[in-house]
Amino acid sequence: MNQQTTRSALDFTRRFTEKESQILTDEAVDFLAELISHFTGTRNKLLQERTVAQQRIDDGCLPDFISETNSIRCSSWSVRGIPVDLQDRRVEITGPVERKMVINALNANVKVFMADFEDSLSPDWDKVIEGQLNLRDAVNGTISYTNDSGKIYQLKPDPAVLVCRVRGLHLPEKHVQWKGEAIPGGLFDFALYFFHNYRALLEKGSGPYFYLPKTQSYQEAAWWSQVFSFAEDYVELPRGTIKATVLIETLPAVFQMDEILYHLRDHIVGLNCGRWDYIFSYIKTLKNHADRVLPDRQAVTMTQPFLSAYSRLLIKTCHRRGALAMGGMAAFIPSKETERNQWVLNKVKADKELEATNGHDGTWIAHPGLADTVMAVFDKALGERKNQLDVSRHEDAPISARQLLEPCTGERTEEGMRANIRVAVQYIEAWISGNGCVPIYGLMEDAATAEISRTSIWQWIHHGKTLSDGQPVTKALFRQMLCEEMQVIQQELGDQRFSAGRFDEAAGLMERITTQEELIDFLTLPGYALLA
Repeated sequence: MNQQTTRSALDFTRRFTEKESQILTDEAVDFLAELISHFTGTRNKLLQERTVAQQRIDDGCLPDFISETNSIRCSSWSVRGIPVDLQDRRVEITGPVERKMVINALNANVKVFMADFEDSLSPDWDKVIEGQLNLRDAVNGTISYTNDSGKIYQLKPDPAVLVCRVRGLHLPEKHVQWKGEAIPGGLFDFALYFFHNYRALLEKGSGPYFYLPKTQSYQEAAWWSQVFSFAEDYVELPRGTIKATVLIETLPAVFQMDEILYHLRDHIVGLNCGRWDYIFSYIKTLKNHADRVLPDRQAVTMTQPFLSAYSRLLIKTCHRRGALAMGGMAAFIPSKETERNQWVLNKVKADKELEATNGHDGTWIAHPGLADTVMAVFDKALGERKNQLDVSRHEDAPISARQLLEPCTGERTEEGMRANIRVAVQYIEAWISGNGCVPIYGLMEDAATAEISRTSIWQWIHHGKTLSDGQPVTKALFRQMLCEEMQVIQQELGDQRFSAGRFDEAAGLMERITTQEELIDFLTLPGYALLA
């Protein structure tokens, strides 16, 4: 039975074991409580402002650049500076904060490992606490892991630079409460990683580095800047010690990149093209606009005009301000079949060559098996340089709001709709079972790709779209396909795995969030209710 524990002003709904006691020390909890009391109120207002901004778009007002911040966009200024160990980020690997994953990622042929408390981690309490322990041990160089057959995993010399991605502004940590409400998950993740590791990181010539997801406005960036400054003052560190990279993975944020860089200028080192979440956000933000409905997920590649404009504007904006412009995720995973594997590597190579040619300073992979291929692409593009900050793209024609909102060409197919259903259901089942990073049909799926799958179908239903064979997309058609694809999943996985899993609950959640009248913002919010 759970036992409520009160520490400082915070209430913990779980009894502390040895693991919690190592991370939730009195000093760390005091620091967390200070952050919660100082910043939760403003965070809640920022979430309300998201709702107000979305309502304007729902009512017909398309996103655009902000006239009142024109002076920031037009004036000359730069971000504070980039630490030496973050100047070369040509290949970054991402993954959840599980122990074996942390070791393999830090040992991979990459420059940076983004350890993820967000989209690739299902935030089960034990996994969140263990994740903090794993990162602490990684920072201290003491991390090791022994699998069931006795194989030992340990850090190699000179591992990748560690960057921690915290949960987004909207996600709660329900196991810790303040004034009767769940605290912000992102503050929980930030507070514990920063507090336990800043000293050791600085002693070895690195620092407390973060990735910030799901940002929608420069006001949210300014909030994080205040959090960082407060933390630095709390432990008497110089201003600008904490460094962050912000993912531009929401449609509203692409119109505020200069402003985000400006308001985080003491702490920011770059922006990242979080392409999968960006596609999801395009659907979600423009959900009421029938002329902006996307085709099959497979057709929405970086060669589509609206995504190409996004990538090029991010590079131009970042490099003008002395910040790095990171490319997006290669979700492919290597195959054991030689022919299929060569196809995968060729697809990844072409994608990364486009990013490198555009001027990105580095890029993301989800699997160590892609590291050599992608490293070779950026080695060729960079030569002796650490990055491409010298690529200004100043000769580009200005990128307009119309280009960033350009409707996307491509078909809506029955095959694409069925694939969306199978991917989303299998991902939701894994997520509510505690696994947030799942290989499905040769791709490493996280929450973002499942979000695209379910919001696409919602939008097709909502606007009465038809498939390429003439079938109208209705709730009835979706429910019929869901029933049929559940049988396909059962056949593919086998009766034992299917019956042992939580597929009925996953299908129920998928049905609810795809057919209800109002599009739910994030599947992880109702999903969290099904998680221990």
